[in-house]
Amino acid sequence: MEAYVVALAGFGTLVLLTAWLPVVLRQLPLSLPICCVGIGAGLSFLSPLQNLAPHPQAHLTLIEKLSELVVIVSLMGAGLKIDRLIGWARWIVTWRLLGIAMPLTILTLTALASTLLGLGLAAALLLASALAPTDPVLASDVQVGAPTEGQEDEMRFALTSEAGLNDGLSFPFVHLAIALAVAEGFGAWQFGEWLAISVLWKIAVGIGLGFAIGRGLGWLTFHLPNPAKLSRTGDGFVALGITCLTYAAVEAAHGYGFIGVFVAALALRATHRTHEYHNKMHDYAEELERLLMMVLLVGFGAALLGGGLLRALTWPSVAFALLALFVVRPLSGWLSLLGSRRPMDERAVISFFGIRGLGTIYYLAYALNHAVFEQTELLWSTAALTILISIVLHGITVTPVLRFLDRKSGRDTESAQLGLPLAS
Repeated sequence: MEAYVVALAGFGTLVLLTAWLPVVLRQLPLSLPICCVGIGAGLSFLSPLQNLAPHPQAHLTLIEKLSELVVIVSLMGAGLKIDRLIGWARWIVTWRLLGIAMPLTILTLTALASTLLGLGLAAALLLASALAPTDPVLASDVQVGAPTEGQEDEMRFALTSEAGLNDGLSFPFVHLAIALAVAEGFGAWQFGEWLAISVLWKIAVGIGLGFAIGRGLGWLTFHLPNPAKLSRTGDGFVALGITCLTYAAVEAAHGYGFIGVFVAALALRATHRTHEYHNKMHDYAEELERLLMMVLLVGFGAALLGGGLLRALTWPSVAFALLALFVVRPLSGWLSLLGSRRPMDERAVISFFGIRGLGTIYYLAYALNHAVFEQTELLWSTAALTILISIVLHGITVTPVLRFLDRKSGRDTESAQLGLPLAS
């Protein structure tokens, strides 16, 4: 049979599964990402498909761009569904996670990668920076519901807003790892340059330009004279246009596009917070994100076995992955929330569900495309194992944990992805 016909059949099946599996999995302690990885791993055993899932290192640019696309689409959807106005007090848990938990995680994981895995500073920092941020794609099961639906308890809000911002805020440390890898010497001048450009300038451009674009497009969407308003089209795919335009503009200005897209979504939402068109755009972004996520995770599952993605694993790598997920992130998150006056169970959930996923793959592919690092296979294998454990661990626990806490608190805040019933 012609390969093109087989590819069409496979893609059609994947699209149908994208729509059907979330319905089937609602009441089960499973998640869509677990099924996607399992499907990919199963396909890698079929002899005609064994050579179709090579190691990511063989296709760095393709992996970088595909993972980049799904992350920015996810960031747009996350920004559109946040009902809460931005502010210091209203977002205090988010600021704690970004300002305390993430730097602590990066610092601790860098030390662990250096001591346990024997990596040099540049490679250790890269691995730590790639694994530190909560993934906005795979964290969708613990995020707030659709716009204006009122599904915004503190746990879901904190994890949504953290995932929306920390991908961009971990980028300076990825750039620092690249700078360390390519520089013959790294002194005060190089550090000052990194601080001025990779931290201050790029973050400022991401925030400023993202806000300006979001407000401008919000005016075009909701406040033009009635016949010309973009919202009158009723087309949800406008969200994709806004996402790509914002990301391209911010990147062209040498800012962080991830930050720009999320801030643009928040600014767009603020121009007319209750308009039903936000739901149209959010629903389209969510559907596209789910489809792209399935494609990448099926490929990830196939690469785990068929592509030899785990072949460089060592026992220290396994220890590193377990420490990262069970000790470093939970402890860093817990410390960052001390004094926040949140209930203990909420703090525990926020600290535990620091999910690793496609953002990690993007950062590794990006960095390895821009510099030469030592022991790249070990980097890939360790990161892949951490992602795999996170997908399984968090995917199995998210349904019962959130259902239990919702019932305990009497909240009617069903997960947007799981549709959890709260009635006994």
